[in-house]
Amino acid sequence: MKTKQKLPGNKEGRSSRLGNEVALVTGAARGIGLAIARALAEEGCDLILTGRNECNLARVGKELFRKHSADHPKQRVCTCACDVRDPHSVDELFRMIRREFHRLDILINNAGIAQANLPVEKLPFPVWKDVLSTNLDGTFLVTQAALAIMKRGGTIMNNLSVAANRVFSGLAAYNASKHGALGFTNTLREELRPRGIRVIGLLAGATDTDIWKVLWPQAPRRKMMSPEAVAQAVIDVISLPQNATVENIEILPSSGTL
Repeated sequence: MKTKQKLPGNKEGRSSRLGNEVALVTGAARGIGLAIARALAEEGCDLILTGRNECNLARVGKELFRKHSADHPKQRVCTCACDVRDPHSVDELFRMIRREFHRLDILINNAGIAQANLPVEKLPFPVWKDVLSTNLDGTFLVTQAALAIMKRGGTIMNNLSVAANRVFSGLAAYNASKHGALGFTNTLREELRPRGIRVIGLLAGATDTDIWKVLWPQAPRRKMMSPEAVAQAVIDVISLPQNATVENIEILPSSGTL
């Protein structure tokens, strides 16, 4: 199921660093994904926004329509529900992208879920499978599909979290999924260097999003970064000249660890 909106407006529009790019953001309806989608829209990107909740995606699409129509009259925003764990759902998403845009310049693999804080001996196997399937398998499936339509100059950014290179007790499935995604990201980077496609790992520390309702409901939100701060770092790195890259971004609250 998808909806498509062409953003109308004045003939002039506003110049931007990424105005001719086509970007896909997974998990775009909330949190860091939503902040990155808003930042890319501000830059004038054509956007494909996906997630599992059609209603939330439609709300985001309408928001971007209202906010950016005047500055970017030719900008297009497509919202398409997709379950990144399901190869058939991912295939359907990319059939739409090929039909509507014919290419992809920027991929933000952001879709991910957390788990309740439980020791390994009490962690249900279905929870383990769901976290790994979403955070690791989903990143693989979307990336593999994207590579068929990405050319030299493209950028892939995987939202990994600092859990990709640190260990947090009680979060075995989450830690494992992010460690695995970092290994995947590093391998992908080496494979794609000859093709001129940049691969960047985003390792964000504590960010004030809904994920903490699962990870740590009592977490001190006032010490966390905002999703908008993380999104700004993403835009700055993606906007680097094509002959330069940042391989991994580790961004943390200035107050330190929680």
